[in-house]
Amino acid sequence: MNGSFASLEECIHYRFRQVKLLAEALTHSSYANEQALPCPDNERLEYLGDAVLELCVSVEAFRRYPDAAEGQLTKVRSRLVKERMLAQIARELSLDQWLLLGRGEDIQGGRQRDALLSDAFEAVCGAVFLDGGFEEAKGFVLALFADKWPEHADVAGAKDYKSRLQELTQEHFRERPVYALSSSYGPEHDKVFEVRLTLPNGLSFTAAGGSMKKAEQNAAQAAVDYLLHVAEQKQEPEEG
Repeated sequence: MNGSFASLEECIHYRFRQVKLLAEALTHSSYANEQALPCPDNERLEYLGDAVLELCVSVEAFRRYPDAAEGQLTKVRSRLVKERMLAQIARELSLDQWLLLGRGEDIQGGRQRDALLSDAFEAVCGAVFLDGGFEEAKGFVLALFADKWPEHADVAGAKDYKSRLQELTQEHFRERPVYALSSSYGPEHDKVFEVRLTLPNGLSFTAAGGSMKKAEQNAAQAAVDYLLHVAEQKQEPEEG
């Protein structure tokens, strides 16, 4: 088993001293639950890796943007460690091909889920930290984020969509949007939440995510995109 990860280690540019940590980072709970003998899944490493990743990105943001205020640094970090970005990096590293998934999870498209891939990437970050220490983990993370940093800390779009939507609805309607849980489905270890967002004018948007917070952000993004599109259309001069 240990030797089989050699090509993956080349891809991620890190050679593990304890390859079992990499194997654990790639083991989804659905796979662990199907084994005759108990084996650890990646949830503990994901927990650790989430903290390691945030610290590495925070340290680099602090160094990279010496004149940025705390709020600006927070927005940059949020943009970089969001689920979609981490899933993108996981795909760049081919982690989707190496994940150990249960049969049902695999059949249901688990390898394509952003939530599952971002969790696996965080678990790998935790594994690198345990295997090589903080400096190795920081080097690993910064190499992967090298081309993903915004030029300036006040980059547009770094603000979360819920905050942006609240600003727009206050501006246009003098009221706030309403979020409500529509449904949830899937196994407890990988539940999907569906949220319905209703604007003050009655228009609604539905979106899903691996948590209530992520589902709300996805719904807010759809609403923000719609409102900005409507505003752009109103500003366009009429022909003739």
